[in-house]
Amino acid sequence: MVQILYIEDDQEIGKWVTEELHDRGYKVKWLQTGEGSLGYIQETDIVVLDVMLPGLDGFTVGKRLKKEAPNVPIMMLSARTSVEDKLQGLEFSDDYLTKPFHPDELVARIEVLLRRFQKQKRESFIIHHLEIIPSENRIIDQRTGDEILLTGKQYHIFHYFLKHPNQILTKEQIYEGVWEEPYIDGDKTLMVHIRYLREKVEQDPANPKIIETIRGIGYRVRQ
Repeated sequence: MVQILYIEDDQEIGKWVTEELHDRGYKVKWLQTGEGSLGYIQETDIVVLDVMLPGLDGFTVGKRLKKEAPNVPIMMLSARTSVEDKLQGLEFSDDYLTKPFHPDELVARIEVLLRRFQKQKRESFIIHHLEIIPSENRIIDQRTGDEILLTGKQYHIFHYFLKHPNQILTKEQIYEGVWEEPYIDGDKTLMVHIRYLREKVEQDPANPKIIETIRGIGYRVRQ
């Protein structure tokens, strides 16, 4: 049975959506704030998350959940319809549904996300000598068959690259996407982490082929 983590503070809407999802065969954990949501993410198949929450807003909660479990899809719900709000939500979420909505549309979108992510979970892909297995958060060196073990921060940096394949990313984008705090010009933290990351994933760290340096701009990973 599919497990949905549903975060919504409005009692009337929350009860209605929970009952609709239960009636359609889903198992639902309904929380009224984002507090404590990280404790449920590992047993969750999909997150349905309202933007307007007491305390931490949905954008903040969603980023934390996605960082903790990149392979769990997140659908944002909001009465906000501006392009800016949608773009902000889609920076980390996988779909954005505006209120009011029909339960049939909500369920249809949930099923699309579940199919998409289930397909991704069955797949692995190759970058040079690396086999990436997203569902297991694993990286295998095909030359030896050994698993490459990354630190938490190294994994989050590499995963950020994989979420933006073939894109040239600025240092500011990467730092703020991984650390979730403003980048300070001249800060060498990201550079140091990428140096250590290259020592693990590159065949020749002095001549990197996976994490490319784009001079004067930032970095890129080709897929």
